[in-house]
Amino acid sequence: MGSVPDTRASDDAGLPSQASPEIDWDGARAPSAEAFEVMAQAAFDRLPDAFRALCADVIFNVSEFPEDDVCKELEAESPFDILGLFTGIGLPQQGYAPQTGQMPNMIHLYRRPILDYWAEHDETLGHIVTHVLIHEIGHHFGFSDEDMEAIEAQVDAQLEAEAER
Repeated sequence: MGSVPDTRASDDAGLPSQASPEIDWDGARAPSAEAFEVMAQAAFDRLPDAFRALCADVIFNVSEFPEDDVCKELEAESPFDILGLFTGIGLPQQGYAPQTGQMPNMIHLYRRPILDYWAEHDETLGHIVTHVLIHEIGHHFGFSDEDMEAIEAQVDAQLEAEAER
């Protein structure tokens, strides 16, 4: 029987590095829906108070995949194409008094598509969950995808400028 290669990080001499912890691949699992809820709550808790106050009535939901009717309505080629979704009536469209029979505003995070995206990109899972959450909250505020892309570009430019200082 062949030997199993050592997958631990090594230094320039090929010796295992003491600075890099080993990964317990036998115990590694994809984060559960509950873990996603914890990540989403942590991301939400880091948002400014005024921003969170405007989301007081929004319900957050973690599901494995979007429903088939959502995929059809959004003309998605695959359920993996949708990482999150805002459903409801955004703040700009709401009247002064709540409508009777109105379903609550919800932000849906789709675990499996987010995990798939994470596996294919060089971003942390927490960053992706935060990004999707903020994107869907943007829809709650009435922003279009183009509006949010412009805001994200401004933020990225600001972060790059700060990093250069």
